Amino acid sequence: MSDRPTVDGVDTAVYTVPTDAPEADGTLAWDKTTLVLATARSGSATGLGYTYAPAATAHLVRELLAGTVTGLPALDVPRANERMCRAVRNAGQPGVAAQAIAAVDIALWDLKARLLGLPLVDLLGAARDDVPVYGSGGFTTYDAGHQDRQLRGWAEDQGIPRVKIKIGESWGSREDRDLERVARARKSVGDAVELYVDANGGYTGGQAARIGDALADRGVTWFEEPVSSDHLTQLADLRGRLPMDVTAGEYGYTLPYFEHMLAAGAVDCLQADVTRCCGITVWLRVAALAQARGLDVSGHCAPHAHAHAAAAVPNLRHLEWFHDHVRIERLFFDGVLDPGGGSIAPGADGAPGLGLSLVEECAAPYRVE
Repeated sequence: MSDRPTVDGVDTAVYTVPTDAPEADGTLAWDKTTLVLATARSGSATGLGYTYAPAATAHLVRELLAGTVTGLPALDVPRANERMCRAVRNAGQPGVAAQAIAAVDIALWDLKARLLGLPLVDLLGAARDDVPVYGSGGFTTYDAGHQDRQLRGWAEDQGIPRVKIKIGESWGSREDRDLERVARARKSVGDAVELYVDANGGYTGGQAARIGDALADRGVTWFEEPVSSDHLTQLADLRGRLPMDVTAGEYGYTLPYFEHMLAAGAVDCLQADVTRCCGITVWLRVAALAQARGLDVSGHCAPHAHAHAAAAVPNLRHLEWFHDHVRIERLFFDGVLDPGGGSIAPGADGAPGLGLSLVEECAAPYRVE
């Protein structure tokens, strides 16, 4: 077995990309997005992974993770993932450490598939050919015209039959504007397109119940984080009383987090972010937890990091085609996917791994370390 390929090393790079307009949701505002890239090497082969996280994530990769996986068999990704999870014990796994693990884990899966000459979905084993997506943006900072153009771009120009906007503006203090924007969104996309909303935990439990009834009247079928995802009892209560799906999970960093959410009966569809929950290795386990309880899983943001893993699980609802991340991934990578008609087809072109390659000249102006 001495001729098996090993991980020769892991490199990092950090890029910060300004948004194309001021952006905010119910509980946070931002004007730039940072991507942390991890590159795993084995001989002449390389695999890439990434997360959207602070630059400190790259420092964690270099200081705690790169040496941990270097020298391990490049085909044994779960072994590397377990080593990394153990290595961050004293640093604290949830949060930045989990995001650092995620970037390296994704890079190792990409590397393994490239070493074997397979699209990652073929290595994992496909459960479906196409992966449904939903257009996501609709930030609270958008005026009526901006929101309308974005929604029509997805629904009319690209044929995506499901879209999402942000509500819960200013920690739930602008309910009237929230409902006005939802009404405008429904007018923009018509009755045939599914309309989702995301409050990012901006409402109280009572507010969310009242708003939920009004959202139902406007045909909203997905109410994401109506209250903080830390409040599992409130989520479960809202799930029991509202007609639309109540969803959460994007801030899950460890497998037990998702089990606690499921055990509480808090969601109708479990969200998980492959760039936060320690990578593809753990994301697939999260999907299995949800399937065991008869629930779907939805990939949160970073669609090209999720695409192949998403095609490998039978209980996938969809992926989030998130405006900020799609813009960056299209700018930085060759091999990006086309969501026309409302779905993407990872691996269809036969390209190995994730099918992505970094376009250095496009990414370089945004590199900060």
